[in-house]
Amino acid sequence: MPYSIFGNKFTQHSGITELMDDLNEGANSGEELLMLGGGNPASIPAIEKRLTEIMQELLNQGALIESLGSYDGPKGKDKFIAAIADLFNDLYDWDLTTDNIILTNGSQSAFFYLFNLLAGDFAQGKKKKVLFPLAPEYIGYADASVSEDAFVAIQPKITELPEQMFKYNVDFDALTITDDIAAICVSRPTNPTGNVLTNDEIDKLDVLAKQHNIPLIIDNAYGTPFPNIIFEQVKPHFNNNTILCMSLSKFGLPGARCGIVIANPTIIKAMSNLAGIMALSPGGIGPEIVYPLINSKEIIELSNNIIKPFYQEKSKDTIKLLLEKIPNKNFRIHKSEGALFLWLWFKDLPVSSNELYKKLKAKGLIIVSGHYFFPGLDQSWPHTQECIRLNYAQNAETVERGIAILAETVNELYGDNS
Repeated sequence: MPYSIFGNKFTQHSGITELMDDLNEGANSGEELLMLGGGNPASIPAIEKRLTEIMQELLNQGALIESLGSYDGPKGKDKFIAAIADLFNDLYDWDLTTDNIILTNGSQSAFFYLFNLLAGDFAQGKKKKVLFPLAPEYIGYADASVSEDAFVAIQPKITELPEQMFKYNVDFDALTITDDIAAICVSRPTNPTGNVLTNDEIDKLDVLAKQHNIPLIIDNAYGTPFPNIIFEQVKPHFNNNTILCMSLSKFGLPGARCGIVIANPTIIKAMSNLAGIMALSPGGIGPEIVYPLINSKEIIELSNNIIKPFYQEKSKDTIKLLLEKIPNKNFRIHKSEGALFLWLWFKDLPVSSNELYKKLKAKGLIIVSGHYFFPGLDQSWPHTQECIRLNYAQNAETVERGIAILAETVNELYGDNS
């Protein structure tokens, strides 16, 4: 059956669909696959217990069924949006109103709306692109535009650190904003690397965006104030030229599919029109469950005292194990500053990262090949074929078994070059 141009583009293979297929395969395989690839958050008993308590209360009150039995507006649940505005105003004095906020069916939907609103094909044959000033970037961005060739990325500066660590920084000397750039987009903490752009980097990007009258999009899915999987002291950033995207997924509710976008009212109105056409309204179950935590600000306590230290400790343990098992001079780990991934760099890897992915999958270990995380960047740079993303959020036994397989495979590939 012939498809439209749209159909052909969105039915071909993509990194994000491969990742989600792997997640589904792992969920249905029992003990067969070790899932260190996808973005599933950890099972944190204290968080699950609190969410269960709230759901039981809502069920007893009839509020859960009522929420499931009614449509919200295209922007999402009104009381949740109002509570989000109050929370951020109290924390940061941002002067938000409900006109500044929309809910979406997860962050992926939000970025599809934003990228296609701001970039792509324009009248008179003009084309605009989204700029990623620091590659690598999130795998889900790569195929989120209806237009082809909708992204451009800048190769990072790489600083090698002690103890086999390294860090990416924005190369501002290489960063040029041309007339065809529609928006600047960063994730903070960065998925896949766990990198956190410094306050100075964010401020410089903000100045550039304002100078060129384009928005600065910040993907804050792992950031402050919730779920606060961020290990650096950073200043939250928002102004009328910022589009701030958040999520309930990494708080522990990925299945609820709730994204949160904070922006100026013009952007929010445009997204609301899109949402009404494409989805009628976003799902209300996630906002209904989390509303009490937002309204009471308990979500801040849970994020600071339970979620953040949980992931920070797991990150440290996983790094220690990796360095013990892979004693190779070519092996580097990006400094873990947040999110729930470690970004592993194997210099002069004898095979491509995608070949390594296939070898590991054949042995029962799922990771994500790093080559998917460089949308808009020339893939001839060898570094794009030397990295993998590893999710350290699973239980300790799974992580340990997975690293054993990874270490055995990588050490064998390098042979005597250690």
